[in-house]
Amino acid sequence: MYTVAVSRDFIANHYLIGGDWGRENFPHAHHYVAEFSIESGTLDQHGYLVDIVEIEAALTATVDYFRDSMLNDKPEFAGLNPSIEHFSRILCEQLLAQINTPDKGAVMVKLWENDTCWAAYRSEF
Repeated sequence: MYTVAVSRDFIANHYLIGGDWGRENFPHAHHYVAEFSIESGTLDQHGYLVDIVEIEAALTATVDYFRDSMLNDKPEFAGLNPSIEHFSRILCEQLLAQINTPDKGAVMVKLWENDTCWAAYRSEF
């Protein structure tokens, strides 16, 4: 299998709902790092899994949408706790919709909220 990945960092704000998580229940910022990877057993006629420029553009546009925002106010988080688990799925689905993927493979978003904590979401296509 081949894998290609691109990462971007950004800051966004949120607060957790539905439980008692102390300071996390109040608005605060995280310096996120989102890594988007694509995996497949096939390459195109140029020897690319997906053109990395296409991935960079999609990831930049997606991250810019969330950059410096309050995640709780975004429609994608309506009715959801803005956890890194939900956020990684939302990012993955948005990116998958923008990328011309090979016929078969998988995509994954690994989302770091600090130097030691991350969540990931993987989807096969």
